[in-house]
Order: sequence, then C-alpha cells, then structure tokens
Amino acid sequence: MAFNIAIDGPAGAGKSTIARRVAQELSYLYVDTGAMYRAMALYFQRNRISPENETEISAACDQINVTLTNENGEQQVFLNGENVNAYIRTEEVGKITSAISVYASVRQKLTQLQRELASVSNLIMDGRDIGTCVLPKAQVKIYLTASVETRGKRRFLELQEKGVDCKLEQICEDIRQRDEQDMNRQISPLRQAEDAIFIDSSFLSIEEVVNQILDLVRQKISFTS
Repeated sequence: MAFNIAIDGPAGAGKSTIARRVAQELSYLYVDTGAMYRAMALYFQRNRISPENETEISAACDQINVTLTNENGEQQVFLNGENVNAYIRTEEVGKITSAISVYASVRQKLTQLQRELASVSNLIMDGRDIGTCVLPKAQVKIYLTASVETRGKRRFLELQEKGVDCKLEQICEDIRQRDEQDMNRQISPLRQAEDAIFIDSSFLSIEEVVNQILDLVRQKISFTS
C-alpha cells in the first residue's frame, strides 16, 4: 500500500520547499499540486481566456494536459508537452491560479491525476485541499502556516534576489487577499483537516520543520508496521 503525506496551508507558508526536502529524505515522489494549477493558469493566460469566464475555462480543460516528472531530484512540470517550470512562478500566473482554482472542472481534472499518482506511489503532496479533499486517507497530514508578515517578507526577499522591483506592503496585501479568497471559496476551501498536525513556521527554520515532519512520518510507519 502506498504511503501518502499531505501538506496544506496558505500561500507563502513554505509548503513546496518543505515538501521537496521531506521527499528527498524519504526518497518519495514529490507532487507540487500548486505547480499543476499554475500550469493550467499559464495556458489560460497564453490563450487570453479570462479567469472570470467559467464557461470558457471549463471548455478549455479538455485541451490541457499537465504531467510531472522528477529529474535529478527536481520536479519538472509539462504543459501539453512543454516544460513550463520557467514560466509558472510569476505573480500574474499566481493570481490567475487562485481565481481558476474555484472552478469544479479545473479541480476535477487535476484531482483525478493526483489520486492516480497517490494510489501507486509513496509520495508527498502539497496544496490547499490535499488532506481535506484530494487525499483524505493520507497517512500523515500537515497544516503548515506562518504569519502574513513572515510570508510577505519571504516573498519580498525572493523577488529582490531575482531583481524584481516590488514593495513589501503590496506583497503582504496580495497575500491577505489570496488568503481570503482561498479560505472562502465555495469549492474545497482552504482549511485544516481534523486529523492534521498544525505547524506554524514563522519562527522555525526549514530544517526544524522538515525534522518535525520526518519524526511524524517515522512514528506512523513504525506504528503501522
């Protein structure tokens, strides 16, 4: 039976970074569901389909194929055969992603692929509704968060390193708006699963969070073996 780890939490909480590290330590498959949604958002952006037009979004889903591979320990995201890792992390794609993720057609398409992967692979998957909706039977569930100020500063420093002109106050405001949208969307809102372990990373290092999760996984494996 495949062993699944689900990590949920708001934007900028460090889910992807933590999940990658845990996956490497355990030699598990890492599935960044946010990247899959971002790939779909990129398709809509490129094809000038408004994220507010649910009818066109739903109709276009059948034309989209998102696949994942792991190369040298790094996840590669392919949109209709094209590696789009270099294009899916922009702020604009992020905003589109949050808008389209409320549509049932988008979620159904990606959820199916994610569940198929989880049924045959030991993996760690992060997103907004993994423990609550996508993998409700995951053996370990984590709700990872941090304060808006901490998440904003992390993103600000990340963008500065890339030479992007940005303002910390605007980034924090964008994060607050995304939190509000994610937590109050009608379909699969962001929330902590009842059996998820809550971790606030505001004052923790990456290593400390990784070690907490590894301890939880090993305890679970030891208990069930």
